[in-house]
Amino acid sequence: MVTESPRATTASADELLAHADSLRADADLMDGYARQLLATAATLSGCPAAPGWSRPTLEQQAAACTTAARQLRTAAAALDTHTRAGDRD
Repeated sequence: MVTESPRATTASADELLAHADSLRADADLMDGYARQLLATAATLSGCPAAPGWSRPTLEQQAAACTTAARQLRTAAAALDTHTRAGDRD
């Protein structure tokens, strides 16, 4: 059985650039989450009642947020480059 896919739509350059801005804003949020997680880990390190696993786990989560932020910025830069290259055609 053959089915037809709906026609793909192409986003305008302005839409793509706005999406790149959204990716950068998300990256900033992820960096903020990383800072909050690290601050929480530091606070817990001085708390004798905190479970031993809490600080390393929070630090791992902060590292994941930092990685995600970097990847979002890379994606935004690639989208910018792609969009601006299309403007020159």
